[in-house]
Order: sequence, then C-alpha cells, then structure tokens
Amino acid sequence: MSARDWIDKDFYRELGVSSDASDGDIKKAYRKLARELHPDANPGNTKAEARFKAVSEAYGVLGDPDKRKEYDEARSLFSSGGFRPGGGFGGFGSGGGGTGGFDVSDLFGGGAAGQSGTSGFGGISDLFGNIFGKRGGGTTSTRPHRGTDVETEVRIDFVEAVQGVTVPLRLSTPATCNTCHGTGAKPGTSPRTCPTCDGAGLVSRSQGAFAFSEPCRDCRGTGRIVDDPCPECGGDGVSTKSRTLNVRIPPGVQDDQKIRLAEQGEPGRNGGHAGDLYVRVHVTPHPIFGRTGDDLTITVPVTFPELALGTTLTVPTLNGQVKVRVPAGTTTGKVLRVRGKGIAKRDGKVGDLRVTLQVTVPAKLDDAAKTALEAFAEATSDHDPRPDLTAMLRKDK
Repeated sequence: MSARDWIDKDFYRELGVSSDASDGDIKKAYRKLARELHPDANPGNTKAEARFKAVSEAYGVLGDPDKRKEYDEARSLFSSGGFRPGGGFGGFGSGGGGTGGFDVSDLFGGGAAGQSGTSGFGGISDLFGNIFGKRGGGTTSTRPHRGTDVETEVRIDFVEAVQGVTVPLRLSTPATCNTCHGTGAKPGTSPRTCPTCDGAGLVSRSQGAFAFSEPCRDCRGTGRIVDDPCPECGGDGVSTKSRTLNVRIPPGVQDDQKIRLAEQGEPGRNGGHAGDLYVRVHVTPHPIFGRTGDDLTITVPVTFPELALGTTLTVPTLNGQVKVRVPAGTTTGKVLRVRGKGIAKRDGKVGDLRVTLQVTVPAKLDDAAKTALEAFAEATSDHDPRPDLTAMLRKDK
C-alpha cells in the first residue's frame, strides 16, 4: 500500500475505533465486523463484501504494530497540512533563507539552495524516507511485500482438545488471482512500467530549499500501469476466494490457544511471502472432567461411611475406567492422584488424573437411617471435630 493510500484512508473509522484505541480494542472491533460482514454470512451482498475487504485492509495495517506506527506518522505529518506539495513547512517560508539569517538549506541540504552538497542529511526526502518506504534506495511499491497475517476461530469439544483432531475450515479470504496470477492485467497482456516514475513508484519534487518524494499519482505508487485490467480482480491482482483447509489441532491444546499455519494467510505482493494463518481454539467445557495443565481432574461424590471406613471406587477416565483406593479416615476434599491417566504432553509423557473426594449428605432419611445416625452420634460424642475453634471459644469466655 502506498503512502498516499494511507493518507487518504481512515482505517480507524473503518473499524469504528478511536485513534488511541488499544491493540485489544482494535482486534475486538475487527472480529465483530468480520463476523457480521463475512461473505458466508452475506451471500450475494456486494456491499457487505466490499466492507469486508475494507475492514480486512484496515486491520492489516492497524493490527500490525510497525505498520500502525508508520500509518500514524504519515497521517500526522500530512493530514495537518504541515508538509504538502504547494504548502510551506511549519514556520519556514518557501525561500532558501529561513528566519533571522538562518539558511534551512544548511540543515537539510548541506549547502546553499540550488547546490548539491553531500554533507548533512542529503535532503528532506532522506529524513522522511521511512514514511514513504524508502529503505536502502528501494521503494515499498517495487520491493516484495509479505502478506498480512489472518486470524480465525474454531470451537472443539473437550475430548477433541485432549486427544487432538483434524478440523476442516472454510475460509473466505483475499488470495492471488488465478486468472492473472497476481499481475492485475488481462491474460495475454502485461503491465507496463510507469513512464512518470520509471517504475520507482515515487516522484521527487522541490519547493524552495526542500526536496521530498511522494507516491506517483499516475501509477498510485506501484511503479506499473495496467492498461487492460484483469476481469476477475479488476487490476488488483487479488480476489476474494473460498477455500477449505484441513487444520490439525494437536493433542493437549489449551482453551484460547493459537495454532499457527505458516504462509496460509493473505498473499504477498511483488513476489513476497504470504502471511500466516492463526487459528484460535475455543474448547467447550466437559460436563464431568476438568483440566489443570496436563492433569485431568474429576470430582467424585462419596458417602460419609466410605470416607470413614475406606473403600475402593471405580472412576471413569477418557480411556476406560480405573480403580481408586480410598483409605479409612479420609477427609472430604482429599485429592487422590492416578499416575499416567491424564493428558498427553508434547514430549510424549502423560499427565495424571486428580480425583477430588466430596462427601454428600442425604436430603431425607428414613427412620432406620435416622436411628443409626443418632446411635453413631451418641457413640462418638467424645470426639470434637472442631478442636481449634473450641479452644478459641474458650479463650474468649
């Protein structure tokens, strides 16, 4: 994208956020709009498709910290009118001499106006080179551009997250046009070098003591002119396509974890590499099992006699059943560990199964059960279940 495109477009307005919005707010706004405007949700709606492209373009810049910084710098510099063709620069006049006898050409040109001095900054265009993409003598319009990273979301159930699963994703994203293969020209024709900038994408202009560069207006900073545009992409070299991609979710993936698929994002330009696709995984909770790291967790209800007398419980796992021995005198809330029955780790090891014992109290008792409990209470009346609290209460008296 050329610097002029950055100046003329308000990406913050496209996403509906302020210019000081945080990265999180920008990402949240993009996700909301992408879901609403996605071509799959609006079949045949050309306006929604155009907005979807505009929103994706805006996020491609604002979602990248480096691009956003350059975008903000360019807009701050040019939108204020402080430095445009035909306008002055700050408080300086358009002549070679500044104010109070100070010659601004000495600062930026290394000599008097009209000379080609080699010392100093070598021209105002060098000072603002990064804004226009000038790095090492090249331009952003002609050098390869890496494609923008793309993020999508997928939801899987708990068992699939633990064991791994292959998920088919249907994506509608910008991709290299198959008709023109990215050239933007109608098949059988080729773009020609822009005669105005000789393919550089930038033209140099002078105003008084200042020399600066701006994107070529004839080729819009691309360095090429397409006389006969491709009928599919309209000369952009990129068209929106739907594709199905099989994504392998590895075993043990965490909720909200991202899976990176290299070079599956938006295509690059001028021979640049494609961006990456990031798949954010959402895991639906299991009705019985939980997870702590690589350990599988489960809460098992037990009766008071089972804890007091001890027992052996049959506990489910994600792969069959296991026997768990409960020692006599075990307290409620005790966590028993079963080795090797948890979640497989990336290094091949397997986590554990953590079994939490939780005593249950009957809501109703028949006469026989009530009599038995009364007898038990009588037999254990000398036992104080709250010795610490009892001692504190005695001190307070």
